[in-house]
Amino acid sequence: MAKHEKISEAVVRRLPIYLRYLSYLQQVNVTTVSSQQMGMNLDVNPAQIRKDLAAFGDFGKKGIGYDVNYLVENIRQILKLTEEVRVVLVGAGHLGHAISNYNAYMKDNMRIAAIFDSDPQKWGKEVAGLQIQPMEEMAETIQAKNIKLAIMTIPATAAQTVCDQLIQAGIKGILNFAPTTIRVPKDVRVHYADVTSNLQSLAYYLT
Repeated sequence: MAKHEKISEAVVRRLPIYLRYLSYLQQVNVTTVSSQQMGMNLDVNPAQIRKDLAAFGDFGKKGIGYDVNYLVENIRQILKLTEEVRVVLVGAGHLGHAISNYNAYMKDNMRIAAIFDSDPQKWGKEVAGLQIQPMEEMAETIQAKNIKLAIMTIPATAAQTVCDQLIQAGIKGILNFAPTTIRVPKDVRVHYADVTSNLQSLAYYLT
């Protein structure tokens, strides 16, 4: 299998797209699929799909294509989804509630395992089966539950401070919904879910 440092972020971001499509094929009892068929359905160049998958191993057979079950299993292993992946959510506002309630539908062993907020009035209230905890308990909970990923749905003014606290507690990956850029060490990865920026870029294409 290729080393992580040699795999571009663009490739890693496409893998969940492939996995979602292949999981659908499993549901409708499709056993094999070609890169051409995948490319047509996903609007991705088939050569790009073959190149992406070949970066991690030899999964296809010439003239036959990919065994769907085998490819799903391998992509899940590549994305480390074969064991439970616990996630901490910081920010129990409207967006935080929506994400927490989606927890029941999260697949591939990903699960929100703890929720935190700075508002004392929210502490102890239950969201999707989890009690909202005070920020003071965050580090201890993260370490006790061996949580490595975090979602931040907090105001921009608090983002860097909370980010630093998460990293100090052992978090290695952050999905940031706060409309601001945060600074992290090289061994920590941040992905941004900036709704405003995405809408603004979509507006460019309006006629």
